[in-house]
Amino acid sequence: MEISAALVIVQKYGGTSVGTVDRIRNVARRVLATQRKGHDVVVVVSAMSGETNRLLGLAQQISPIPDERELDVVASTGEQVTVGLMALAIHAEGGKATSLLGHQVRILTDSAFARARIQDIDVQAIRKAFAAQKIAVIAGFQGVDKDGNITTLGRGGSDTSAVAVAAALKADSCEIYTDVDGVYTADPNVVRNARKIDRISYEEMLELASLGAKVLQIRSVEFGMKYQVPIHVRSSFNDHEGTWVVPEEKAMEAVLVAGVTATRDEAKITLSGVPDRPGVQAEVLRPLAEAGIVVDVIVQAHIQNGRTNLTFTLPSADLARAKDILLKQCAGICPPEQLKSEENLSKVSVVGVGMRSHAGVALKMFEILAKENIHVHLISTSEIKISCVIEGKYAELAVRALHDGFGLAAGA
Repeated sequence: MEISAALVIVQKYGGTSVGTVDRIRNVARRVLATQRKGHDVVVVVSAMSGETNRLLGLAQQISPIPDERELDVVASTGEQVTVGLMALAIHAEGGKATSLLGHQVRILTDSAFARARIQDIDVQAIRKAFAAQKIAVIAGFQGVDKDGNITTLGRGGSDTSAVAVAAALKADSCEIYTDVDGVYTADPNVVRNARKIDRISYEEMLELASLGAKVLQIRSVEFGMKYQVPIHVRSSFNDHEGTWVVPEEKAMEAVLVAGVTATRDEAKITLSGVPDRPGVQAEVLRPLAEAGIVVDVIVQAHIQNGRTNLTFTLPSADLARAKDILLKQCAGICPPEQLKSEENLSKVSVVGVGMRSHAGVALKMFEILAKENIHVHLISTSEIKISCVIEGKYAELAVRALHDGFGLAAGA
């Protein structure tokens, strides 16, 4: 998918890409090269690598549980520094640029501090920059609520900022620059012969992102899919074509599995002998949801005498808190001795839109895992995904075996 003349292009650069002054200068040259082809360019930048963690660390030294409104005030300053430096670097390279913070663009969000959601974007300031032949350099990760409070979008929020700005501008493409060449069939650090994917559907990318692939933030893919923004994931350190995330295409159906991924640090909780009555699942999960604990794979097994077993997975980091909540609030449903938990689990998944039109994918997955003597604890499926919960120590072995078994290797 080549970029032709006179387009609106949004480019996003992550913390690694702007991690030093030299890298900021490199990005400035890239951005100017794009503008000099006749395009209107927006640059969305993250904080310099490590800076957000440093700022959050300072806040936690002062208060172990900081007020989230004030935490957003602190965390948002990382991007403020980067936009200023980037605009200066563009000036130094002979270009024209204007830096814009969230409230200056007016990226309107709700008031859920530290995890705000974008509601609207006013593109007037960006259009004004274009009219003056300037590059608009926008602070990612941040916005402003209706009361003028600074908000942040959560980890990876700069991806969401970029795709949302692209949607608001009806941009021709949104380029997400990172430290990898694109989206791979598996984590190249785990599978050496993983292959870069040229084109992948929004749905496949959404599943991979939700299952642990860290190339794109989930909400950015949701924005792209909703507003049909072509997303180009590519490296900021070379000029190679990356991976295009686009609407589903006919050729994608011929590929059985697009990628394999693993989510680590999973845990599971089993409630035994739960009364088998309507609404009991809601009674169990409601207090967890109210505490912000996300559960994933849910399995209910009917037993006898009006009792059932309810099992679900959740992040290991939330296990202790979840058990405490259940023991306090669900004692009438499940006595303490009937609540069991297990840690050190992983969820390995295969994803592909080709599953819709091909039978036997689940069978093949189970055969591959069985050949490696890997026990499957739980199974979850969707139209284009099959996930198996396994012991964490087998996660990398499972990913490699599935990657080879489904013929995803480079040159296969």
